Amino acid sequence: MKKALFLVLALVMVFTVTAASAKDVVVAFSQIGQESDWRTANTDDLKSAIENHPGWKLVYDDAQQKQENQIKALRNFITQGVDYILFTGVVTTGWDEVLKEVNEAEIPLLLIDRMPDCKDKIEYVAAFGGDFVEEGRRQVAWAGEYLKSVGRGDEDVNIVIMEGTTGAGAQVDRTKGNLEALKKYPHLKLVGQQSGNFTRAEGQAVMESWLKSLDKIDVLIAQNDDMALGAIDAIKAAGKVPGKDIIIVGCDSVKAAFDAIVAGEMNCTVECTPLYSRFVVPTIEKLEQGEKFSKEIVHPEEGVYDTNGGIDLGTVKSTKAADVISTRQY
Repeated sequence: MKKALFLVLALVMVFTVTAASAKDVVVAFSQIGQESDWRTANTDDLKSAIENHPGWKLVYDDAQQKQENQIKALRNFITQGVDYILFTGVVTTGWDEVLKEVNEAEIPLLLIDRMPDCKDKIEYVAAFGGDFVEEGRRQVAWAGEYLKSVGRGDEDVNIVIMEGTTGAGAQVDRTKGNLEALKKYPHLKLVGQQSGNFTRAEGQAVMESWLKSLDKIDVLIAQNDDMALGAIDAIKAAGKVPGKDIIIVGCDSVKAAFDAIVAGEMNCTVECTPLYSRFVVPTIEKLEQGEKFSKEIVHPEEGVYDTNGGIDLGTVKSTKAADVISTRQY
């Protein structure tokens, strides 16, 4: 009888240990929405990596571009007691309270892509994002250096800046970079500046409006490729030739932008990679092993791609889009 009881207790202990060791690591991901090809690639990359990782479970929420949805999702993650939270905010401000709640729940927070303005007041275990200010600088610098390369460096040209979602980290910092770089190119005259909300449809609508209200547009700086592609549709509908009548510089370097450059309808795209799983997955693995990371934002290496390549921007030289289009993953 005692032996039987001992065997039962031993089996209970084995099953308990096995169940505990088999407990999934639950990774929650609060995503902005799907406003662009870049965002879709970002979502697919992270979701696939987490869902296919042995022993990990994904809890995903699409906020549909609404901050209130993200705040609700974060609080739901806290209630569920998830193990990690991946977070990128639709706008920069308004996160202080809910992210402090995440800290109070002692759930490790990983910041992805867009950084909240309260990041110096909260705790997070790691941060990964593009250098948006530098991307904005590169957009304008490419236009200025390209114009020099074709003998138009001393010509006054009219430039418009199509901004992303107002208040988003990418919009705020790319605009800062755009305007900083304009100071170095006095012949680039800013004649229009308006949000296209990072979407193709609104990019088309803003360009349609500009073509009706402005006398001349020589250069379009679009803070993402989707808006640039929408603008191309508007330019063609107006009887103009995109890439020739209007020089078009996008940002993100999505596959559709490469196609447009190869087709001669777009001139340049500045890279902002959406592929963060290569950073996030090993970070969580190491966190599970007890390692710690600094709060410094990790910026991936990113390029600039254009029609012919060879434009020197100081920190990077442009690469011919046609030479690398077959390698694009998004």
